[in-house]
Amino acid sequence: MEKYYWVAWSQIKGVGPVLLKRIWQRFGSLEQAWQGSRTELGEVEGLGGKLIDRVIERRSPLNPPEVYAKHLEKNPQFWTPADQNYPKLLLEIPSPPPILYYRGKVGWRENEGKTPAIAMVGTRHPTEHGKRWTTRISNALAEAGFTIVSGMAKGIDGIAHTACLKASGRTIAVLGTGVDIVYPANHRALYEQICDRGLIVSEYPAGDRPDRSHFPARNRIIAGLTRATLVMEAPKRSGSLITSHYAMDFNRDVYALPNSPEQQQSSGCLDLIRRGAAMILDEKSLIEDLGGMPRLDEVAPQLSLLPTTQIDEPIPELPKPMDYTQIPKALLPLWHAISPEPTPFDLIIVQSGLSADKVSATLLEWELEGLISQLPGMRYRRL
Repeated sequence: MEKYYWVAWSQIKGVGPVLLKRIWQRFGSLEQAWQGSRTELGEVEGLGGKLIDRVIERRSPLNPPEVYAKHLEKNPQFWTPADQNYPKLLLEIPSPPPILYYRGKVGWRENEGKTPAIAMVGTRHPTEHGKRWTTRISNALAEAGFTIVSGMAKGIDGIAHTACLKASGRTIAVLGTGVDIVYPANHRALYEQICDRGLIVSEYPAGDRPDRSHFPARNRIIAGLTRATLVMEAPKRSGSLITSHYAMDFNRDVYALPNSPEQQQSSGCLDLIRRGAAMILDEKSLIEDLGGMPRLDEVAPQLSLLPTTQIDEPIPELPKPMDYTQIPKALLPLWHAISPEPTPFDLIIVQSGLSADKVSATLLEWELEGLISQLPGMRYRRL
């Protein structure tokens, strides 16, 4: 029954992954939360009066078993945090996807956190240096038994997946579309190979087309599924750096591949190294470092219900901040919803009146422009 309620709660606009996990933590069960009174719901951080009214109004006509059955018609394969096979590492992050759709071959030890998974991300326009080293590292990690996780985008992502498959390794692609959509279209053959020998996952239901706002949120899943993130090549404003920031937020390790400062594609990697990311020097030393990371042989079942530790130290801001007066008028409600103090993502959505996808995409742009910084626990504040 609990799975029915994860699906039902996901239908309520304004209740995103961060807020839904807090509701789960408060009640211990989304089935119990579904019956929660106004007073009980008001005890959840970030759940204000207007949103509580919306929850009560929206849940009233819904029958969770019927909602689940209808959802299952178009989406036959998915997990919720109530499922035993939901990836355990994702339960550690502040914003686990309420529904994780999948296609391909499920790795049970992998979902239990007993097989180490490593993210490899980078620019869509890599240099020969980036291509060569991505192939070498992905091949070596696959042969050493690591699972390679990436986003199936052109460039570094596609190279990492391909090299892993050629080494007979296991790879997972995290999409910013439904699991039935191939994007980019010229990765059809790669998509079929991953389905046949690896796993495709997404938080978006079948039929969801590519949308710019989906990909920043997708990046948190890549970081959340893995014990470490390797940034193979990235300019300073690459979306790959968002994946590395999520990894830092989640207390996961970050590695970056160095190159000449004259190479614009590597400027983001060099900046990560300057800020404390470990350098990728060769396959052997990297595998030794990764092999020294603790493996989750035993995952405490109550881990996902523990309150998220709040750390107020921000991620260092990016250089050359944009003047906030350039913000379009339509986005000013979003700007005013973010205070100089840490503001939860779900509260920003409610106060701005914009959709979660629009808010997520805009926050990514503002973070890259140096207007805001993201803090642990999916909180944001103005710089």
